[in-house]
Amino acid sequence: MIAALFVQKGGCYWNLPGVDPWDEARDARLYDGPHPVVAHPPCARWCRLAGLVEARWGIKRGDDGGTFASALSSVRKWGGVLEHPAYSDAFAAHGLSAPTGPGWQRTTDGGSVAYVEQGRYGHLAKKATWLYAFGVELPPLDMGVIADNQSKALVSWCGNHTRSDDQRPRLSKKARSATPKAFRDLLIGIAESVNTRRAA
Repeated sequence: MIAALFVQKGGCYWNLPGVDPWDEARDARLYDGPHPVVAHPPCARWCRLAGLVEARWGIKRGDDGGTFASALSSVRKWGGVLEHPAYSDAFAAHGLSAPTGPGWQRTTDGGSVAYVEQGRYGHLAKKATWLYAFGVELPPLDMGVIADNQSKALVSWCGNHTRSDDQRPRLSKKARSATPKAFRDLLIGIAESVNTRRAA
């Protein structure tokens, strides 16, 4: 059994054998074990547009209600993996090293970080992502890089510096936040390896 924290009700983690999904209604900040976790804490207050949102509407950068801190604590306590957009300010704010190159890189707290693109796992957009894993077996990742102008879609309706004749579709909020099944299975496998390590 693994716990999927901060996931969408009815999304790709729902109704899966061996997965206990925690959506907004359950409030994953209350998770207290005992299973390893896959954590997808909300990213809006940490992404590259968070500064613009703060300047325009006064919503403070990093004011996420403690969701990232809770997810990080769960991963460290129960083992598993946390996923956030690449270049997320949450990593530095919580003392995590940013990935500096391809492959897994060890962190000073005994965890590991990695850069990976969900476009390599079936997402229409490039969707560059950072992972933080703790207490797990580290699997190989598809470490290829999709050129910015080669993804099949643009990840949002704004903030994309593209040519005026770029005809690629711009994804809705629901589509861009979706986790491809192949990537979901990778993350579940990482979390499940905690149980393998415990049994060894």
